[in-house]
Amino acid sequence: METAPIMSLFTRAPQDLANLAQDDATFTDVLHHWHRDLLAFVHGDLPRMLLILFIAFVLARVVAFFVNRMRDLADRQSTSPQRASELRTVAAILRATAYGIIGFIVLLHILDVFNINLTPLLASAGVVGVGIGLGAQSLFKDVLNGIFILIENQYNVGDSVRIAGLAGTVEDLTLRITTLRDADGAVHYIPNSQIATVSNISRDFAVATLTLAVDASADPDRVLTLLRSTALEVRNDPAFQQIALADPVIPGIDAINGRVVTYPISIRVAINQKDAILRELRRRILLAFEQNSIPLGSDPNNILLVPHPDPDPTAPPAQQPLIGS
Repeated sequence: METAPIMSLFTRAPQDLANLAQDDATFTDVLHHWHRDLLAFVHGDLPRMLLILFIAFVLARVVAFFVNRMRDLADRQSTSPQRASELRTVAAILRATAYGIIGFIVLLHILDVFNINLTPLLASAGVVGVGIGLGAQSLFKDVLNGIFILIENQYNVGDSVRIAGLAGTVEDLTLRITTLRDADGAVHYIPNSQIATVSNISRDFAVATLTLAVDASADPDRVLTLLRSTALEVRNDPAFQQIALADPVIPGIDAINGRVVTYPISIRVAINQKDAILRELRRRILLAFEQNSIPLGSDPNNILLVPHPDPDPTAPPAQQPLIGS
């Protein structure tokens, strides 16, 4: 019963010995010819690898140059800490993205140097890229538009802007979203991809505009003289000398609507400072008009005329009530 396994051992022994001899020959061949493969690598593949690494090093230095320039620009933004923080954010994102792309390209070329088949890897990457592209198109648009908003300095945190049909103050700004608070206190979260046009009200200066309605019975020359003197008094007031950046502009009569004559007043002021100077200008104009007996105009569209019926001449006069009755 035990002779069969023993015979099988004897029959497989020559084959195993042949395999061992072949493996030993392969190992011996590797030991004897490794220098030949090394020389072939040094003469053919090593220069390619060094060239790839050199090009990658040059590209990395170019990216580092622009990143350092952006950081130096951020360090010089001493008057705007928020702007400096945004520039540093963009520099960090640019550095990480560029280094990631350069590293991926270098990896592909090095794998090609070692004769590793890249077709399955590229096919898999293509499928994954298509899936990510279909699922994150809006996210990519948000980030790309956010980068351009920061680089071009279209607006910063604290600016009063009109974007995506909404007006308010920018409370936060990231690469994906802009947070806006309107005059009613509502907070709006606007994806950067939906921002096509930006109207920045807080850039360089603002214009305080007041349209005054005066009754047509007032002398226009007298009204213009009084408005110019009153506006200059506000402009030269010590409380508003740092707010008002230029003398008031009162060109004349802007429109006539029935018995109403409108006079526009505009003053160039510092950003986000027009409300205070407009309040003071309204107060002084009211006092000046009261002192000079100049009547203000009323909107003719808001005047309600109530007709009274003509009294009947044949009707007896109405009796007056008796006192105490």
